[in-house]
Amino acid sequence: MLDKNAVAEDNFGLVHACCKRFAGKGIEYEELFAAGSLGLAKAINNFDESRNLQFSTYAFPVIMGEIKRLFRDGGAVKVSRSLKELASAICRLNNENKLKNGTELTVSQLAKSLDTTEEKIIDALNSVQYPLSLTSGYNEDGSPQIDVPTDDIQEEISERLSLEQAVKALEENDRKIIYLRYYQCKTQTQTAKILCMTQVQVSRRERKILSIIREKMAT
Repeated sequence: MLDKNAVAEDNFGLVHACCKRFAGKGIEYEELFAAGSLGLAKAINNFDESRNLQFSTYAFPVIMGEIKRLFRDGGAVKVSRSLKELASAICRLNNENKLKNGTELTVSQLAKSLDTTEEKIIDALNSVQYPLSLTSGYNEDGSPQIDVPTDDIQEEISERLSLEQAVKALEENDRKIIYLRYYQCKTQTQTAKILCMTQVQVSRRERKILSIIREKMAT
């Protein structure tokens, strides 16, 4: 009998691999991962072991389908294509600057770099923010209240700083691989061509680099 929990744990890497294909396309990675995880859950529930099909082969198109559905639906909030494209450009520039200088660009710097107004930059940034989930309730005196759950920003900042430090500590060629793969969203083949390597060499080195980064962030 299929151990659903074990299968889910074993295949979260597949979800991440699918999400990476859409990184920097205008939808936050966490939202991509949530959609991919939903696809994984659907694949687990509908998988037929009697077909002698490898689970990952069956799950891949299901996961991809849920992520693509997210784009067809316009993400959590429908926004114009121009705003999505601008948000994607902002994401790319910020990632590039974080890799080089350790900080994100200001609104005015983004506006200048992208030849647009600060108002449009703000609109684009807001278009890819999660909508607040409001839960109605009541205070002790019976008056209505609204609880607005927020992320632990301190934990997020700590993780970002740890990641940036881990990347900066890499050797130059390793930093280039991470920059091209995760900040420029290049494929392994494209990365290999730029760095005069083979796709297999990039794949093997990338796995090693990610292991090094995880170890550094854990210490």
